[in-house]
Amino acid sequence: MYLPNFLDGFDRLVAFDAETTGKRTPDAEFIRKQPFAWRAPGIIIEVGFVEMLREGGAWRKGETWSSRVNPDGPIDPEAIKIHGIRPADLKNAPRFPTILPKVKDFVGDSSIVAHAYKNERDFLDYEFARAKAIQWGESAYAEERYICTQVLFAQLFPGASKSLTSMCDRLVLDSSERDDRHGALLDADMTADALILMEHELKHGETGAPRSWTST
Repeated sequence: MYLPNFLDGFDRLVAFDAETTGKRTPDAEFIRKQPFAWRAPGIIIEVGFVEMLREGGAWRKGETWSSRVNPDGPIDPEAIKIHGIRPADLKNAPRFPTILPKVKDFVGDSSIVAHAYKNERDFLDYEFARAKAIQWGESAYAEERYICTQVLFAQLFPGASKSLTSMCDRLVLDSSERDDRHGALLDADMTADALILMEHELKHGETGAPRSWTST
């Protein structure tokens, strides 16, 4: 459970989201059982990061960064329907090991904000291990460094649908751009906005959303 002052000790956060091939990350035990020459398939095809900076008693968004990623493998057609990214779009995109230094630099020592954070954490851990930056089964970032907007939303609005779109609708955040396709930077940006509103709700009992929302 998040307490009203849970962000008081932070000056910088990083909201993160990834788009993927639609495949689930295999567990470390499965990977260790594969033949020596087996090559783990890429899963992340796009990353998006939004910097969040404390300014006085509030938060503002700072720098952003995103990149497509070539997974060297197929993309599930159902996933393409969601994010609209096709294999041809990734032909000249960098592989994850190429962008890894930028990922580490952008995150730095900051905590990571993500919606349904376990999914985003697993994607990062998998790609870090595939790039040989960590061992299979290890975590790129400690569990306590993640802040989950889905968990916070469920705490504030018990019983409500917990998807990113539903959360944004409830908080009166414009998610219309997601009607056509999802995107890592777009989703990270909305995750950052949602956290700012929900922290205000947790501290003051209201989000700053229009009054029409409070009656629905």
